Amino acid sequence: AWRQLLQHPTYIYKEEDLVRHEGRWHSLFHHGDFSAATAADCLSRIRSRFQRAAALLPRLDWMVVTWGTAYVYEWKETGQVVGNCHKLPDRLFRRRRLTVEEIADTYTELIDTLRGRQPGMQFLFTVSPIRHRKDGMHANQLSKATLLLAVDELQRRRSGCHYFPAYELMMDELRDYRFYADDMLHPSAVAVDYLWERFADCHFDRATAAAVQAWASLRRGLAHRPSDPTSEAHRQFLHRLVTRMQTLQQQYPTLHIEKELTLCQAQLNSSQP
Repeated sequence: AWRQLLQHPTYIYKEEDLVRHEGRWHSLFHHGDFSAATAADCLSRIRSRFQRAAALLPRLDWMVVTWGTAYVYEWKETGQVVGNCHKLPDRLFRRRRLTVEEIADTYTELIDTLRGRQPGMQFLFTVSPIRHRKDGMHANQLSKATLLLAVDELQRRRSGCHYFPAYELMMDELRDYRFYADDMLHPSAVAVDYLWERFADCHFDRATAAAVQAWASLRRGLAHRPSDPTSEAHRQFLHRLVTRMQTLQQQYPTLHIEKELTLCQAQLNSSQP
């Protein structure tokens, strides 16, 4: 999908790019949120997202890429690697593990294409510490090792490619069971906070860290659920929240909180007597 967006920004998905399964239309390259009961609705959702992505592309300075697994599913009909199987029959797909060279070649092409438009763009790669138990622990390790070697190869090939060791931090520093959720695969909330702090220490300057801290405080305010939404105390709370958000937006113009600000203002307006 990214080749279509970058090489042909005006590309329009067509009905023949979709598959119909169990009464819904799907794109094998998109999340289930894009699926719909009609092909027209599915295509509308996809095209809208393409247009948004194309509009944002010239503003990108950094791209953060998280890899989870080196295993992929290929659509037998075309041989293409798909992004979502949408629970179609297994017989329609071929599953295999990508090689280091395949991953590095694909992302080298992506990096070069993006830098053809944004020469200074930087890339930050991470490998997800979540283990894929269904593959078996040994196969999971081979998959993660493939991804780690692919990042290393990309860094050899191109400058401006960075790596944040989320995988290593989870495996080496957070080995205790309390850092895992109940399924013993996903990081616990404590582990997520720890990884976020380490990421911020590595990649945020003082101004960014201050903005993130201020926004974290506002997010807690947005999550507040009042016992009486019509009370004067809650209206005053919302008013202070809106004022703080407007101030933060003026201080950090690149912080996009328009959606949250609009929502908070709407709540304030609806609470008026």
